[in-house]
Amino acid sequence: MSVLRFQKRLNPRCPERCASARPTGGVGPSATRRLAPLPFDRTWSTWSTRSTGGTGSAGVRGTVVARALPPEFKASIDEFVTSNKIVVFMKGNKEMPQCGFSNTVVQILNQLSVPFVTVDILENEMLRAGMKEYSCWPTFPQVYVDGEFYGGCDIMIEGFQNGELAETLEIALNS
Repeated sequence: MSVLRFQKRLNPRCPERCASARPTGGVGPSATRRLAPLPFDRTWSTWSTRSTGGTGSAGVRGTVVARALPPEFKASIDEFVTSNKIVVFMKGNKEMPQCGFSNTVVQILNQLSVPFVTVDILENEMLRAGMKEYSCWPTFPQVYVDGEFYGGCDIMIEGFQNGELAETLEIALNS
């Protein structure tokens, strides 16, 4: 089952985002990225959000909820994930993951000896909320391979165990 079909099945309320494919291509640096130099950071000032006021679905008071993803933000993320072969939006960075799921993804990618870029979503709550809207995926880490959303930790583990991930990464890195 392709990741896109899997994603659409899990996220039926995001049909337009999940059904559209982003362009692939580009070769980028394989270093950890801090939030400051990322091009999509400046788009947050115009992003329309609201506070729930009460407790959100995760039980957090004042949870940020996106109303609409601005085109500038979407374009910036599109450009970033297509200019880097493997991107992980995660809690922490590859040198210091801040949760077990992020650590698992980093360990899988390190074991496969592939270069990848990480973005710490804990540095900016708006980025964290925006990435959930962008990918139609509610959790982190979020892995993008060759400009396409691959999945989260569970899909990475499954792909690693059945060999699909190694094949996908080899194709991406050789394209």
